[in-house]
Formats: sequence, C-alpha cells, structure tokens
Amino acid sequence: MRRRFTVASFSLAVVLGCGTLPAAAAAPADTGRSVTAVNALAAPDVDVTKVRAHLSELSAIAGRNGGNRRSTTQGYRDSVAYVKGKLQAAGYTVTEQPCTSGCTRGAGPNLIAEWPQGDTDHVYVFGAHLDGVSTGPGMNDNGSGSAALLENALTLAQQNPAMRNRVRFAWWTDEEQGLNGSEFYVRSLSSTQRSRIRAYYNFDMIASTNGGYFINRITSSAAAPMKAYWDSLGLRPEENTEGAGRSDDYPFQQAGIPTSGYATGAGARKTSAQAAKWGGTAGSSYDPCYHRSCDTLTNINTTGLNRAADGIAHTLWQQAVS
Repeated sequence: MRRRFTVASFSLAVVLGCGTLPAAAAAPADTGRSVTAVNALAAPDVDVTKVRAHLSELSAIAGRNGGNRRSTTQGYRDSVAYVKGKLQAAGYTVTEQPCTSGCTRGAGPNLIAEWPQGDTDHVYVFGAHLDGVSTGPGMNDNGSGSAALLENALTLAQQNPAMRNRVRFAWWTDEEQGLNGSEFYVRSLSSTQRSRIRAYYNFDMIASTNGGYFINRITSSAAAPMKAYWDSLGLRPEENTEGAGRSDDYPFQQAGIPTSGYATGAGARKTSAQAAKWGGTAGSSYDPCYHRSCDTLTNINTTGLNRAADGIAHTLWQQAVS
C-alpha cells in the first residue's frame, strides 16, 4: 500500500476491458471457514499452504534481484513472469499491459488475466498490486494480496464451475509510486468497458502480524459477500479507514465503479477496543514491518491470510458462479 500523496493524471490507451493472527472469540479455530458459508455457496477452500508457496517464490525472486520487487526492477519483471506462467498453464487469457504514460520510468507492466467463461457484459475484477518498495521484499505489502489472488485464480481454473458472469484478475504495477498502474488501466477503458465492470475488489496487505479485519466501503452492496463471509466467522470487521484512497480500488471508485476489498492494516496503530475484539497488541502498528526491510516471510500472518483467501473465493462464487 502506498503512502498518501496526490495521484497524477494520465493519457488514455485502449486495453483489455509465520505469525498467527489472534482469533476472534467467536471464530472457528481450525480452518477459519464457516460451515454455513461453505454449504450455502459451495465455494472451495483455498489452500493457504499453496498461497504461502507463491509467497516463497516471490521472496526468492526478491532475493535474486537486490532484495526487492520495486516496479522498475528485474525483481518486479520476474514476479510478473512467475504469475503469468502459472495463469497461462491454468488456461487463462493473459495480457501484459505496458504502462505507457503516468508510471515511473522503467516500470514493468500490469498483468491482466481473464477466465474465458461467463457473461462479458457483467465483469467482476479482482486485483492486487504486485510491486513493492525498494527497502525489502514486500511479503505482506503486497505479496500477500498477490499470492492469495493467484491461488484463487488457479482454484477457479481447477474447479472449472459453470460461470454466470465474467471474472478478471489483475496484478498492478507501480502502486507504491502513486497508484499509477491501476490508474492507467482505468483511464484506458472506454465508457462501454467501464460500464461492464460491476465491481472491483482490491487486496492490499491481508496478512499483517498485529492486524485486524477491515473491509473497504463495508456498507456498500459490493462489500456484502465479503462482509457476510467474515461475519460468519464471528470476526466483526470494520471499515478500512486507514486505506481509504491509498490503494488500487481508488481509481475504480473515482470512475464510478463499485469497489470493496479486504485488508488487515498497515502502519496505523491497533486500538484497545480492537485488541479486545481481535487479540494482538494495542498501541502497536498493525504491521510493524510496513515498508521496512523486515517485511519478509516471517512477517506473514497465516490465519489472516487464510481467512482473506477463503473470503475472496466466497465473494467470487457469490458474484460470478452459476
């Protein structure tokens, strides 16, 4: 997730439309999944072990490339290649979208993957930024969102359900420099392409070690399936006020597209009320390694990661699967 600063304007181009989070008192302790939610929608259990395997590969990529995956580096380009290879092998239509204006000079491309089934007039986009800051490998920010999104895409391909609506996955470039990749993508869409996107879901930092359970625009209709899933676990999620306007949902929101998403917190401090509800340490940052060199594989909260990954699947099945 980027720090706050003004997002620049860009020209148009035509493109394709191992910590453990303290459990809430009412939440199931073993898998983080609600039997009621699973039975109601038949959404699959996304294997968090596989999500962590993607994180391990992103960490190794950073290690081979100066210790980071900043958008302008080979570490970012190798991250794109890894995700793209997995998606193509699973049967996705995958497009690299160069950011030809507005992005940091030398930034790598956005990566867009569409599952080739479902109504193209009703598109649900699920996205996460793939780039990180230069000070570390960026495992929570935002390897966590990128890896959970990738495993959800692979799970959808493996399950291959009948699709009612279209699903598009996106991994954004240059988020840490000002939401540049997602801004470029949204500005590149025609008015018709924008109108076909029924909702955009963003996942930026979903494994914070002292985290909470936050949802973007929690009272919106787009957020309803995300909130319903975490409510079913007794987590009592809150509005993601810290992340408002600071991640890749913002350009979609500004374009009039409904948005939501999961987060577990960045540099803001957990309140005593939140610590009482979710556990963890009051007065400490949700992610003490936010934008620091210690944002490594040891900075990943497996319980929160698991609950977010499964909530993504629940939302995807609710919105797009027949």
